[in-house]
Amino acid sequence: MIEWKYKKDSESSSCPIFALPNAKINRLAKVKYQYNENTLSYEKIRKNPWKRMAQASWYALASIVSGVGIYLVFNIVYDSPQERQLQNDKEELLIQYDLMSNRLDQMSTILADLENRDDNIYRTIFEAEPIPDNIRKAGIGGVNRYKNLERFRDESEVVIETSKKLDRLAKQLYIQSKSFDEVIELAKQKEDMLASIPAVQPISNKDLKRMSSGFGKRVHPIYKTVRFHWGNDFTAPVGTDIYCTGKGKVVELEKSRSGYGYHVIIDHGYGYKTLYAHMSKINVKQGQEINRGEVIGLVGNTGLSSAPHLHYEVTKNGHKVNPVNFYFNDLSPEEYDMMIQLSSQENQSFD
Repeated sequence: MIEWKYKKDSESSSCPIFALPNAKINRLAKVKYQYNENTLSYEKIRKNPWKRMAQASWYALASIVSGVGIYLVFNIVYDSPQERQLQNDKEELLIQYDLMSNRLDQMSTILADLENRDDNIYRTIFEAEPIPDNIRKAGIGGVNRYKNLERFRDESEVVIETSKKLDRLAKQLYIQSKSFDEVIELAKQKEDMLASIPAVQPISNKDLKRMSSGFGKRVHPIYKTVRFHWGNDFTAPVGTDIYCTGKGKVVELEKSRSGYGYHVIIDHGYGYKTLYAHMSKINVKQGQEINRGEVIGLVGNTGLSSAPHLHYEVTKNGHKVNPVNFYFNDLSPEEYDMMIQLSSQENQSFD
C-alpha cells in the first residue's frame, strides 16, 4: 500500500507527498521527473534522442582526447620496455663500432709497416721499383657508394666512416698481396738476376793502367769544352781483353769511324744495358747470348777518341747511371773506395 502524507505550506496549497518503498525509490532515482502544476503531478522527463546522441558523442570525444593526452604524456616522460631495450642495443652497437674502428686503425698501421718494408727492403733487394703512393692510396670509386648507409640517421656517420676504413684496408691488402706475388717471382728469378746485373769491371785489374775519367762533367779531349761524361774510361793497351759484365744478349753492334767507334750494347734484362766503346775488335755477333766474364772484344782507339781506352756505360730503366756503383764483385772495400775517388776527380776524358 502507498502511504500518503499531507504537509501544509503557507505559500501554496496543500499537495500530497507520497513515500515509496526503498526498491522503488532506487529505481526512480535513475529517472528524472518534473512537477506539472497544471496536473498537480510529477511527470517523467523525456530527452530528445538527438540531444542524447550529441551528449554521448561529447562524452566519447572527451574520453578519447583525455586518453590520447595521457598516453602522449606517458610516452614523453617514460620509455617503454621496448624503447629502453632498443636504446641499450644502440649504445652497445656504438661501443662495438668504436672497438672495430680502433682495430682497423691498428691493422692499417701494421699494413703500412708491411708496405714500407716491401718498397724499401724487398723491392730494393730484387732491383724492383716501389709501388707508387697514388696506387697504394687510391680512393674507392662511386659517388653514392655509401648513400644507402645514410638511413641510420644519427649513427650514419659512424657506420659510413667504418665502412670507408674497411674498403680502404681491403684495397690496400689486395695491392699488397699482388706485390708479394711479384716479390715471390722476383725471388725465384734472383739467381738469374744476380747473374745478369753488370757487377764486375769490363777490364781486369791486372790489365788496367788507371781509370782516367769518371761519371760527370769533364773536359772533352777534342772539343776542349766541358761536357757531361756518361760513363767510365779505363786506360789499357790496345788489344787488352774486354769482358762482359753480366749475362745478356747483344742487341747492338756497330763499327763506326766516329762517335763511339767500334762498340757493342748488351741487354742484360731487368732494366739493365751496358755499352762498350772505342774497341779495336769485336768478338761477338748481333743477337748472341753471352755470359758474364766472356770476352766480347779488345781495347782500341776507334771513333772520337784521343788515346787507347775503353769507354763503359751502364743504363738502368732507360737512364744512364754511374758504372762505379756496379763493381762490387771485383773490388775489396779499399779498392772500391779508391775507385770512387778516382772516378769523382774532374779531369779530361779520352772521348
